[in-house]
Amino acid sequence: MALDYRKCAEEIAANIGGGSNVISAAHCATRLRLVIADNSKVNKAVLENIDGVKGMFESNGQLQLIIGTGTVNKVYDEFLSVTGASAASKADVKAAAASRMPLWKKILKTPGDVFVPILPAIVASGLMMGLVEALAKAIPSFAESGWFGFLDMVANTAFALLPILVAVSAARVFGGNLFLGGVIGMMMVHPALMNAWTVTPTNQPAVWNLGLFMIAQVGYQGHVIPVILAVLLMSTVEKWLHKKVPEMIDLFVTPLVTVLVTAFATFVVIGPIFSVLENWVLTGAEWLVTSTGGIGALIMGALYPWTVVMGLHHMYNVIEAGMLSGALGLNIWMPIASAANFAQFGACLAVAIKCRNGKLKSVALPSSLSASLGITEPAIFGVNFRFMKPFIAGVIGGAIGALFGSLTHLGATTYGVTGIPGLLAINNIPVYCIELLISAGVAFVVTTVIWKEEQPAPAPAAAAPAPEVAAPTFTAPKTSVIRCANGVVLQPVKGKVIPYTEIPDDTFASGVLGEGVGVEPADELVVAPFDGEISSVADSKHAVGVSANDMELLIHVGVDTVNMNGDGFTCLVKEGDKVKAGQPLIRFSRSKIRAAGYSDTVAVLLTNSDDLEGVELGAK
Repeated sequence: MALDYRKCAEEIAANIGGGSNVISAAHCATRLRLVIADNSKVNKAVLENIDGVKGMFESNGQLQLIIGTGTVNKVYDEFLSVTGASAASKADVKAAAASRMPLWKKILKTPGDVFVPILPAIVASGLMMGLVEALAKAIPSFAESGWFGFLDMVANTAFALLPILVAVSAARVFGGNLFLGGVIGMMMVHPALMNAWTVTPTNQPAVWNLGLFMIAQVGYQGHVIPVILAVLLMSTVEKWLHKKVPEMIDLFVTPLVTVLVTAFATFVVIGPIFSVLENWVLTGAEWLVTSTGGIGALIMGALYPWTVVMGLHHMYNVIEAGMLSGALGLNIWMPIASAANFAQFGACLAVAIKCRNGKLKSVALPSSLSASLGITEPAIFGVNFRFMKPFIAGVIGGAIGALFGSLTHLGATTYGVTGIPGLLAINNIPVYCIELLISAGVAFVVTTVIWKEEQPAPAPAAAAPAPEVAAPTFTAPKTSVIRCANGVVLQPVKGKVIPYTEIPDDTFASGVLGEGVGVEPADELVVAPFDGEISSVADSKHAVGVSANDMELLIHVGVDTVNMNGDGFTCLVKEGDKVKAGQPLIRFSRSKIRAAGYSDTVAVLLTNSDDLEGVELGAK
């Protein structure tokens, strides 16, 4: 029975508080994305059971209803008609969701937005520093060689000039000119200024006398908070000037005034005040870890997973960067994070071993392995937090492991790596291994004791299975058409690869459904582009969704072919099927598509491309 799109939209609207409670609405290939004004008016229990709604979750301030490929757009159109809401893009919805965040959460989220993009540079430098120092200790003659001097310089660059990296990233976050941000960062570590690391009670910087103001000629090496605030001011001034200055002179007046105003405010007010405040924060953090008998570390080890759940854990990067750049020169916060993350690994692994449900096991095992490498979101959100008791067990294990790390004075030469990769950056590998074993072991044992798998109700007797039909074989193409940090998408159908902007359809070409490629087919068989799971199948059999490693891929055969109602299409899979790269998904008739007057171009789109890092498009 076909879905009543109007009824589905009306029921959704009725259970979210009506159209007046909708701030913004958009859709991707499978989901209706809503930003709600008053979440207390949302009836989640009813929403999940509406005919046509296959699932529901909340993410980054958005209420997302899973409806399915080829259906969500029709429900969306009816939803706009029912509620009177205006159509919006995914970017509009993300912006609206961000604006709904409480002020405290915005403030805590900002350091993460600034630091996440520069983590690769920091991690590379930190790991290299650890390796160079380890070699120098193991081979004394190496410490006197030219190789040591060269590699030490390479390793220290990111930390020595950290304000420049922070400034450029902050300009991106605040919407300022990236190059003006770079100028502000370079200004704060200019060679004309005394290096902040060389300042001592007997070695003080000179002073510029500007009449009413005195400016100490000292740089801001190792500082991040003053840099972020300086670039925030710069971006605010720049945007204000762009609105006020006539276009004829905007090109040179706006940058000139922006840099002068920001420089003066930075060296007179922002730098002197907030560098002191930052030092207080760092001193407090070091005291919490080292001077409380480990109690502070135990508390933070327990709190860390909760900040991951709230998406605020990147705020610790400010503290870790300051520790590395300070007198201690060691990141003593990293062992706390590592203990907390590895404990979630132990809890998730216990679920994977103890559970009998095949689907849960297939999620829990790879998620636990990911957590052991420091990427805990799959384990936390996919397993531990979902059942809560394993999450609590992870909290307990993380707290005890962090206490041990503090008492044994563990520290790292970088930040951004935890778990097993942290072995390359830690100051005491054997003790660090013990910390990891304690964290994971406690979480594993507690999970095994307190968590019990819910047994599903017995299913009714099934009819005799139909005889299996052997699926046609196909050799998967070896050409990748999309690449990102999460994986590679192989070409799913033979033919000529074109940019998605050249797909003869405004919706696909605009990127509103995500970035990707088009394929002008030379064959009539669509195959799986990677190992994954079928997340959706269009009723008209012309499109499927495939997901794996947080990649959500839409393969849509032809343009407007939904109007063919399945004529000329044979779908070889169903929703929930596990597929292997190269496995046939859809057979289609190019002649029937052309006879119906439609383009047979196949759209291959990452519908969540804006949530993925390092997306590259094109055949390779």
